[in-house]
Amino acid sequence: MQEELNQFERKDIWELVPCPPSQTIIGTKWVFRNKLDDQGNIVRTKARLVAQGYCHEEGIDYDETFAPIARLEAIRILLAYSCFKNFKHYQIHVKSAFLNGFIQEEKWQDCLLVQIYVDDIIFCATNESLCKKFSKLMQGEFEMSMIGELNFFLELQIKQCQEGIYISQSNYTKELPKKFGIEEGRTVTTPMETNVKLDKDEKVKSVDESKYRGMIGSLLYSTASRPDILHVVCLCACFQSNHKESNMSVVKRIFRYLKGTISYGLFYPKNENFSLKGYSDSDYAENIDDRKSTSGSCRVFGDCLVSWFLKKQNCVSLSTAEAEYISAAFCCTQLLWMKQTLADYKCSFENIPIFCDNTSAINITQNPVHHNRTKHIEFRHHFLRDCVSKRKIEMCFVPSQDQLVDIFTKPLTAKSFASIQARLGIMHIE
Repeated sequence: MQEELNQFERKDIWELVPCPPSQTIIGTKWVFRNKLDDQGNIVRTKARLVAQGYCHEEGIDYDETFAPIARLEAIRILLAYSCFKNFKHYQIHVKSAFLNGFIQEEKWQDCLLVQIYVDDIIFCATNESLCKKFSKLMQGEFEMSMIGELNFFLELQIKQCQEGIYISQSNYTKELPKKFGIEEGRTVTTPMETNVKLDKDEKVKSVDESKYRGMIGSLLYSTASRPDILHVVCLCACFQSNHKESNMSVVKRIFRYLKGTISYGLFYPKNENFSLKGYSDSDYAENIDDRKSTSGSCRVFGDCLVSWFLKKQNCVSLSTAEAEYISAAFCCTQLLWMKQTLADYKCSFENIPIFCDNTSAINITQNPVHHNRTKHIEFRHHFLRDCVSKRKIEMCFVPSQDQLVDIFTKPLTAKSFASIQARLGIMHIE
């Protein structure tokens, strides 16, 4: 704590001023955390004095609610892009959360890519000398330390090799059964049985609220590198306010599945497939209680899965075509964001394909007339049709057996599950 306070004084980053009349004072709170390495060993204890942001009142107490940080999708895009360019990644840790200084821009002939996440920086370049030069420049201006080659970032274990990049959370996943006291039980090949349907059954006995929510929260973070459990985790998350023994048994099966696949993660291979595409699907009226459909989609850069999405739709769809159309609209927004992000890497894409297994939904995007079957769909979803007409997006048909998003929207047999899992690059990591 004293080290943190000394940083405030030495950096001269605050000034004591009188409290303005009729203004609310935002309190502070000490946050303590153990920093771990990629093996789970404690390497440093940290104390941070933070503002109690939950006390902020919009329009009165602040102008900006968060600092600009990289999304996990942006980090995965950076790792996938570097596979094509044969980059090696490095990491810098900022010792003070408050940076104070300026970096004078220099003219470099090579390419340097940098991602910042709060007080951690990862970067890569076309040659190693440029990385060393950047590291020396940053350490000369700010208080930070060079950790070296990137291998552990936001609980993600990253292994760089000649074949590509592996991303996993094996150490984090290994500790979860111990944390919740469910180490017993045999392993299973799929995270969910195909015949299971969850609903609000009031006759079934309730379970411990804090334990159930803690298990769901831990599993949700595991989906950062394990998208194969996304469907069942999100399904169980819908019952956090009304959880029963039947829900808990499904959650425990997820842990049994993870126990047998602890070493699994995402593999980003090095190849020359430099393309961007999306897959979109929906499970029509899946929810038994309100009959709302679930939208699922994923984005693939080259052969690397970099983004995935699953969300229950806001309204009840009147047909499978409408549910699929709304799902494709969600996928379109993510692809446009990725297109803009990749533009910073000097990559341009037009007519980005979205693969959908519903021909009726594809036909809606190509029909400029709002006829009786589509006029009730909200206007915010019809921008997909506009993107198709402007050739930003292209809707393409894919057979159901080749639809990768099935693993995100419905429980599958062991054979189908393993097939899609392998095509998405989710595999055993040495």
